[in-house]
Amino acid sequence: MASQPTLFHFAAPKRLHVLAGRWVQPCLWLAAAMALPGLWLALVVTPADAVQGEGYRILYVHVPAAWMSMWIYAVMAFWSFVGLVWRTRASHLMAHALAPTGAVFALLSLVTGALWGKPMWGTWWVWDARLTTSLLLLFIYLGYLALLRAHEGRASADRPCAVLGLLGALNLPVIYFSVHWWNTLHQGASITPSGASMPGATLTGLLLMAGAAWMWTFATSFRRVQLLIEEREAHTRWLRSLRRDTDDAVADGAPPARLGEV
Repeated sequence: MASQPTLFHFAAPKRLHVLAGRWVQPCLWLAAAMALPGLWLALVVTPADAVQGEGYRILYVHVPAAWMSMWIYAVMAFWSFVGLVWRTRASHLMAHALAPTGAVFALLSLVTGALWGKPMWGTWWVWDARLTTSLLLLFIYLGYLALLRAHEGRASADRPCAVLGLLGALNLPVIYFSVHWWNTLHQGASITPSGASMPGATLTGLLLMAGAAWMWTFATSFRRVQLLIEEREAHTRWLRSLRRDTDDAVADGAPPARLGEV
């Protein structure tokens, strides 16, 4: 008999809970390990831009935030698809866990874009195609979270949220190709498979900040999915047993540990 694919091996809430608990702290440490040198390159090493001056440094936050807002939604849509097709509870929970972090990055990309746009374009906001579709992405995130909250996080929210997650994914290619389809103020991609149109230090700092954003996303989503599982599985035998083991470890003088790390 063929071995069970990894994707479905962790479809059981118990296995996902344990896996998530093991990766929260390492991902946080990796995020810090990437963010610190990334900020050092962004704020100290790289010189001011010849045209944009010091204001260009905000792009070290804006660009990774914009990337993450789209990538996180793409991953959400993937888990929504898996949950709808194979009816795996853990897939829906992963999509739910990713949504708040994606919304934060979508908001951050718009705010930092406005802060950059005011001195560069002379205005906080223009109804540019890239800006408008990015704003729509934020609204889709908020709609997803509102739908989840309306069901109070119960399993009845899984299917409607998954449908919304898949429909909202149609906006992603529009965001990405908007600079090619319409006349916009945004420039095209600076990083392509053929190379990058920026100095090496700038590229390294940008990639480090993007990596830190990824690691932070993993950490927050893993911790959030643990909380969602604990809420959904509160009356199951395995979770009660895990809580007893945690309480016993604390009573024996061991340092407090999160569920799933015992």
